[in-house]
Amino acid sequence: MIIFDVFAFIFGAAIGSFLNVCIFRIPAEASIVKPASRCPSCGHPIRFHDNIPIVSFLILRARCRDCGAKISWRYPLVEMITGLLALLLFLKYGPTLVFLSFFIFTAVLIVITFIDLDHQIIPDILSLPGIPVFFLAAVFIVGLPWLEALIGLLIGGGVLLAIAFVYECITKREGMGGGDIKLLAMIGGFLGWKSLIFVLLFSSLTGAVVGIAAMIIKKQDTKYAIPFGPFLSAAAVAWIFWGDAFIRFLIFRQ
Repeated sequence: MIIFDVFAFIFGAAIGSFLNVCIFRIPAEASIVKPASRCPSCGHPIRFHDNIPIVSFLILRARCRDCGAKISWRYPLVEMITGLLALLLFLKYGPTLVFLSFFIFTAVLIVITFIDLDHQIIPDILSLPGIPVFFLAAVFIVGLPWLEALIGLLIGGGVLLAIAFVYECITKREGMGGGDIKLLAMIGGFLGWKSLIFVLLFSSLTGAVVGIAAMIIKKQDTKYAIPFGPFLSAAAVAWIFWGDAFIRFLIFRQ
């Protein structure tokens, strides 16, 4: 029924509002629970009716009610993305623990993406606990064979570690941070080793396109660095929805 679909979107958007708090506070090593949400410019606590996902941003015309400071478009964007993913996952898995597992997984990826874009770091507080937690969720909730999940975890971390080592040996400079390695281990442990081909291809291709475009626009050389975490995260989400089609394509091609 459409009422459940609407509820799924509202639920996701509400969680997206909390993810905005995580994106802002985790890099600052601040509590994500206290204090309550407040304007980053004037520090005034945000009223509950001014904290409605997406809607409040439009009603307030992207301005703080108290000081008039501009509200970043980032806030409704995160809420919209989280709401849409919740809806799509609900349509795919229904009201099940599998839906909840995939939703939490994608929520963590959203936080990682925006933190990496802002600070070019992937906090260990997200990736390190995420490796065992999502591995266990994959095996005991999603139903992924434990060996497939374990191989995905080991290969996921090992592949990027090897690439980073070879790149550093050749160029004498670091090309990939440890956060990306832990992130791919988390992805492989939750989605399984079969996902890694797609994830690496998708993230490398989109990363190269965006990287080259950014270098041209900003007139930088090949040393210009862009975070890789967002591309790994986007590839993981793409696998959730299109992974089966990708596997069928490979089988058909053979």
